[in-house]
Order: sequence, then structure tokens, then C-alpha cells
Amino acid sequence: VAVLTATVRGLKHHGVNAGALPCPPGRPVPKEYFSASKETMKWLEDGVQNAVHHVRTIKKAGINPVVCINSFHFDSEEEHAVIRRACEAEGARVAVSKHWQFGGEGALEFADAVMDACKEKNEFKFLYPNELPLRKRVELIAKEVYGADGVDFLPEANAKAERFEKDPKYNEYATMMVKTHLSLSADPTKKGCPKGWRLPVRDFLIYSGAKFICPVCGAISLMPGTSSDPAFRRVDVDVKTGKVIGLF
Repeated sequence: VAVLTATVRGLKHHGVNAGALPCPPGRPVPKEYFSASKETMKWLEDGVQNAVHHVRTIKKAGINPVVCINSFHFDSEEEHAVIRRACEAEGARVAVSKHWQFGGEGALEFADAVMDACKEKNEFKFLYPNELPLRKRVELIAKEVYGADGVDFLPEANAKAERFEKDPKYNEYATMMVKTHLSLSADPTKKGCPKGWRLPVRDFLIYSGAKFICPVCGAISLMPGTSSDPAFRRVDVDVKTGKVIGLF
């Protein structure tokens, strides 16, 4: 089973073809994202195709998909229905999870959906065999998973890939893509399901301990970080009651 988590606001953000307002990381979310107006419903209807794309990718692997709508108190049932309708049409189970508002009890529908999916037989399969050359792997991932038209290897990356392909010790190394999570493409500003683009690979990194070869795509930072005032600073446990505080 594979769980795909989606939020109404996140999918609205992918509704660029319907005119969704920009919402850069680290900036306040525009107030329009919190309403279910006729305009923002168009954003959602357009943006939900991003979730549909991921459901199709999961099914290519022969895995049973479960879509978890991570619900917030300002969501509407109409908005949830848009996501449910689109994803169920692709053969995915869909459940609304209100754990943000009600804790564990709010996630029971989601838990039941996962349990039901686990009872169904799956036909898991890898996207490619280990013997497939590195650059062909990357091209297959780019086209089948991200929807790219092809791959452009920068000269340095191409030289490294050629060297790795000639060395048999790397045949058993898995391929882990290093790419922005903000878009199916390597450009974080391209939302929804972009068409007519190619994946740029600028480097390959080797992690011999884990046996990973990592194609580095686009201008992505390799160091994770937090904001200047991360939320975890306000999360604690009340020692008298045992309850977590600061989450809401």
C-alpha cells in the first residue's frame, strides 16, 4: 500500500492553469486559499490533476493507492468531494483524516482505508531492472514518473554517468533522484502537471554505504533547513497531564 497525502490548499496551489495566486515557500498563505469561492474551486479542480498524476505513478508500481485528505477546520465538504471524485476515478481509495483537529480519533476513516487496502492483493513491480544502464534509468524515471519529454545531461554529469556505467560494481546501486519536491519538474515554479519540458541533470552523487547513485536535477539545495522561527520551538509536553501542547 502507498499513501498519498494531499491538502486542499496544496492542490489549489497547483491550479496555476486556473489562475491560482502564487504562494512561495516561507511566505504567508494568501487568504483566498482558505475560501471555497467559485474562483478557488477552479484552482482546486485544476490542481487536483497533480494528485491524479501521483496516483497513476503508484499504480504503475502495482501498489494499492490510498489518498489521505489531510483536512483542516477551514476546509469544506465540497472541496473534499472534488479530490475524492478525481482520485476515486483513478481507482484509489480516498479518506478524509481530521487528526489535525481531533487527534487519533480523527484519523479512523483513514486508518480503515489503509487496512482495507492492505487486504487486497497487489502486483508490485520495479520500474526498471537493475541491469538497465544508469542514464536509461534516469530517462525512464523522468518520463514515466515526472512526465518529462526527456533528459538533458550536463557535460560533467554525462562524463560521470559514463564512468559509472562502465564500472560493474555500480550495477547493483539503486538510483535515488535529487530534485525539488515543489514540482513534478526540476523547476519549483512549475505547478500542476507541466507539459513540454525536459529534466536537467547537472551532477551524480555516490553514497557507497547505502549503495545509492543520486542524479542531481536542477538548482536544488542539498542541505535541509528550517525557517527562522520553526514551529517545533513551541511544541512541548505538559508534564502534569501528559498532553502535547503548542500544536494548534
